[in-house]
Amino acid sequence: MLFEAGISIDDVVDAALELYVPHPGVETRERAEEAFRRELEIALSDPNLALLIYAGTLLEEEGKKGRLPNMKTSDYERDLTYLIADEVMGMTIAKYIGGYKGTFDYVRYDKAKPGILGALGPFMDDVIAGLIGGVSANMYTRAVFD
Repeated sequence: MLFEAGISIDDVVDAALELYVPHPGVETRERAEEAFRRELEIALSDPNLALLIYAGTLLEEEGKKGRLPNMKTSDYERDLTYLIADEVMGMTIAKYIGGYKGTFDYVRYDKAKPGILGALGPFMDDVIAGLIGGVSANMYTRAVFD
């Protein structure tokens, strides 16, 4: 599903590692990448998360076609201050995966927009930031115990 949206697993990992901070259990970038990929695989195996990501891809496609309710195509293509559904999706995904810690990490990624996040549309940048935030929070939490 991500691949069809033009997003590779490597794109997600690269964006996540741009904001990597050494932490007990993930003292090196190599260990962090290994731990992040493991947590990402676990997260992506969840059908509920897959459906949330899928919803984001559908909203993105419909927005490009100008078929979102109460939004013009020109509105969709700009940075909209009134659009918050995308933020809600990102926060929901982050919290679903990583709890409140995931939500805080989502905010870091949503603001900085590292890697592919800066190139994605208004829904998918938040969906992927939520995915990275939740997975990243779990990576840092579990790394201490591995």
